[in-house]
Amino acid sequence: MFGNRRTALLVSAAIVGGAMLTTACQESDSNSKAGQGTAPAAPAANTQAAPPAAPGSATTGGNQGGGTAPAAQPPAGKSSGGQGATAAGGAGGGAGDNGSIGKCRTDDLRATAQDATITGDAERTVAVTFKNIGHNCTMSGFAGVDLETNQGPLSAKRTGQSADPFTLKSDASVSFGITYPSNDTGGSGVRITGLLVTPPGETKSITVRWPGAATLPVTDGAGSPVKVGPIGSAGQGG
Repeated sequence: MFGNRRTALLVSAAIVGGAMLTTACQESDSNSKAGQGTAPAAPAANTQAAPPAAPGSATTGGNQGGGTAPAAQPPAGKSSGGQGATAAGGAGGGAGDNGSIGKCRTDDLRATAQDATITGDAERTVAVTFKNIGHNCTMSGFAGVDLETNQGPLSAKRTGQSADPFTLKSDASVSFGITYPSNDTGGSGVRITGLLVTPPGETKSITVRWPGAATLPVTDGAGSPVKVGPIGSAGQGG
């Protein structure tokens, strides 16, 4: 009986020891698995939401929240080119703004002629006067002079006098002289029928009544006997 009891105690002890060993193994396996398990996923990066766009600003597609703010626009009516820039359509300097005066034109002049022969002179003289009926203008040089005759046109030659420029004011006048030989041959000579004068630098002529002698002496073909002086050579009136 004593032996059976001892055997029973040994069996119980073995059972308890086996249970404890089993429990210890299970705990060891559990801790091992916990240490070898998959690590938890890293939390997602903290992304901040884009701030709301300022009122009135524009954004471009595909760049929301990361674009550069649009450049400020210049106020209406002003240029972005910096100081000194002017708005389009501003007044500009035109011809005549600097006070310059243009040359005298044929359409702004009125021409008259009169006999200016002085008794005793070897040659006869006709004075032609230009009156400015337009704005102030400049004039210099020689006018063109052509006599109309029964033998065709006859152009006057220029004298060797100087011709300085000057300003002919509005409503003022200036004169030049035409000289020609007197027909003292007693013959019919060359009959003068008209006079054409052209202001300096112009191509449009003015027809003027011829006030001088009716005829010129016949020449031997040595050139025109008619001569013209520079503008102002016969006096300048107001």
